[in-house]
Amino acid sequence: MSGPRPASPFAGTPAREAVRSAMTAIGAAGSPTARLDAELLVAEVLGVPRERLITDDGLRVDGASVRALQDAVRRRAQTREPIAYILGRRGFRDLELQVDRRVLIPRPETELLVEIGLGLPRRTRVVDVGTGSGAVALALKAERPDLRVLGSDISPDALDVARANAARLGLDVAFIRSDLLAGLEEEIDAVLANPPYVAEADRAALVPEITRHEPPLALFAGADGLELIRALVAQAGARPGLRLLAVEVGAGQADAVAALALAAGFAATRRQLDLAGVERVVVAER
Repeated sequence: MSGPRPASPFAGTPAREAVRSAMTAIGAAGSPTARLDAELLVAEVLGVPRERLITDDGLRVDGASVRALQDAVRRRAQTREPIAYILGRRGFRDLELQVDRRVLIPRPETELLVEIGLGLPRRTRVVDVGTGSGAVALALKAERPDLRVLGSDISPDALDVARANAARLGLDVAFIRSDLLAGLEEEIDAVLANPPYVAEADRAALVPEITRHEPPLALFAGADGLELIRALVAQAGARPGLRLLAVEVGAGQADAVAALALAAGFAATRRQLDLAGVERVVVAER
């Protein structure tokens, strides 16, 4: 006969102490953002803004929040599940998007695609290729409602997430299934794309948060990471009415992608740096 279940280290503890305990467990598992992770999880299970963990001395973890916090910390520490999947949401520019393991978690560097889209002429017809959660398409539509924005993805699961985000946010963006631009019948003026660009050889170097949880279909693209980008640039080049192509790329890939764009008939290319100084987006125009 088994003995009594051991008491949770979180049961009845003040919120600040719960943060410290959670931080210790998460940090020991290798997270470089253990304090932030712990604060986000404790605030989530208590249903309060993160700031209250500092300002409200009366906050305690008890009742249903004990088990919820135990489960959340276990997911973060033992399986290295990303915080965004545990919370079920991720901020992207001014939007809060629902995300889960069907879609890649939106990254800050992908906001560069939105910034490029903001410079497009009025009424431009633009497609967000590889839309995933719908992040680029929805943020662009929210900030430039005059644009005619479409999102495409090859994954039906991703499109379900994107459509749910559009409906919840009340944004008029259509999402269709398409293999890059293949089969896309709509006339388009501009393409913004965050395609898979991780080389298979780099898989082992990625952190567990990525390799264990994020969809491989949205990450890997052949031996050099350029398999899908080659196809996308070629398809874009075959559309004479397409005036602008902006593609997010991996570190060290910008030169190769710029050369592909010039070979496909684009007249000029430029690069956009992310906050780390990496040439993160190649923009090709004609």
